[in-house]
Amino acid sequence: MSRLQIVSIDLSKVISTEKLHSILKEAFGFPDWYGCNWDAFWDSITAIVEMPMHLKISGWDALSKRLPRDAALLKECLEQMAREYPDSAPAVEYD
Repeated sequence: MSRLQIVSIDLSKVISTEKLHSILKEAFGFPDWYGCNWDAFWDSITAIVEMPMHLKISGWDALSKRLPRDAALLKECLEQMAREYPDSAPAVEYD
């Protein structure tokens, strides 16, 4: 299976951690048993699913204001993936 070129995610209306993980699960095709927490997110993006070449996240400012901790953890996971797994990490655009 070839790697997706781009995945776009709109997080502008996310108002809860649960909704954020639900959107991430659907966007990346995480398994049904995805744990909906940041440890499970890390495990999923680094070992379970193939990440796209490019990731466009829209609504970043809104997410950062509503859920600053979750926004920071999401960004931290994606940045850590870029450092530790550069060949499989997406190029991320925060809009």
